Amino acid sequence: MFSLSYKNRIAFNYILSTALLIAFAFIVIYRVIHFSVDEHINEGIDEELQKHLDDVAIDSNDTYLIQVDQWRAREHNTISVNPVFVQFYDDHKRLIDKSPNLKQSNLLLLDASKDDEYVDAFLNGIPIRQIQTPIITNKKTIGYLVVAMSVDDFEIIYILKNILLITFPIILILLFLIARFFAGRSIQPVVNITETSSKITKDNLNTRIDLPANKDELYVLSKTINDLLDRMEEAVEREKQFTSDASHELRTPLAVIKGTLEVLIRKPREKQEYEEKIAFCVSEVNRLNNLVDELLLLARFENQKQNNKVENVFLNALILDSLSRYSDKISKQKLDISTQFEDEYYVQTDYYLISIIIGNLLSNSIKYSKPNGKIQIELNKENSQTIVTINDNGLGIPSEDLSKIFNSFYRASNSKDPNIKGTGLGLSIVKRLCDILHITIEISSEENVGTTLKLRIP
Repeated sequence: MFSLSYKNRIAFNYILSTALLIAFAFIVIYRVIHFSVDEHINEGIDEELQKHLDDVAIDSNDTYLIQVDQWRAREHNTISVNPVFVQFYDDHKRLIDKSPNLKQSNLLLLDASKDDEYVDAFLNGIPIRQIQTPIITNKKTIGYLVVAMSVDDFEIIYILKNILLITFPIILILLFLIARFFAGRSIQPVVNITETSSKITKDNLNTRIDLPANKDELYVLSKTINDLLDRMEEAVEREKQFTSDASHELRTPLAVIKGTLEVLIRKPREKQEYEEKIAFCVSEVNRLNNLVDELLLLARFENQKQNNKVENVFLNALILDSLSRYSDKISKQKLDISTQFEDEYYVQTDYYLISIIIGNLLSNSIKYSKPNGKIQIELNKENSQTIVTINDNGLGIPSEDLSKIFNSFYRASNSKDPNIKGTGLGLSIVKRLCDILHITIEISSEENVGTTLKLRIP
């Protein structure tokens, strides 16, 4: 089966529906005219029949008295102007008289089953319609009257029929060509979309489709594709940046370890110096190991689908457990941790994922808090959501960095102190997990004042 182009399919479907409509209109026109002409001829025959029945009289001896002069007055002598043919038969079906325009021809008298019915026939090759009616006196048939009229008017019907049959395909062909032309113009934006899309590759994502002037469905389609390309370009750029940052972060500790070991083997050194350098390399290996773990964790959650293990999680205990893991850091910085739990709070969510979110946020608050700083943790209910609020009075985040803190490897400009270790992946992981668990995360911060983080857990 052959396939049509989209433009031809539009034209074909249009023509198919139009053909049905035109065919219906033509049939209605033909039937109406056919009925009108048919009724006109029948009425003319009936009128002539009645006139000639009035011309026939019967005397007391059942003798026919036909008023021939009135026939001649009605112009039955010519065959050229709407001729009417009249013929009389007796009760034995013998010819009594006929109209002069019949000349040597005769109208056929049919059997009694055709009485008072219109019958189409031919007279010397001319199409006629005739009707025969019995002449009845005293409930006795004493003769027959046959009236016929030329049906030349039906030639109009045949001509009309031929015209309709000829013009029907011509109209459809012309309409198909016109519809195909306008369909081609209508789908030109689709052609432009196809041509533009074929030029777009992963290395050329900045090309966009020109939006049509009319804000119709094609405008919406073009805008949707452009929005999709924007998201794809942004995702590709993020992937490139992630790959670049990851390779840089991985190379840095490896280069440090390599440089330290190369310096160490250049000449013999004291035991203490060996121990210091080895301890330094171990710390860098631990940092590298931590970075790899976070990269694997982020990659895992980037591809994770919505098939989490939902269970009843006791948030109060989860937060206290997370704080206990950082007790050494809290003690070292002499931080004041206050928890405000007015009630016992349970949520239906994935325990493992929510523990990573809480742990990373608490770790950040502790990491960026100043010595002797204060961290407040609150739990409360708001409508159908459980709100977790973590507030600190640490370094804070510059306003220009707030929109970027969830990007992988991004670290605020004031957090690059060499004494503050970090990879910039923690909040990226938090954001991804919040999306998976349908948790809304809100952050507000002011540099050198502090940061407030809110989790809205459904």
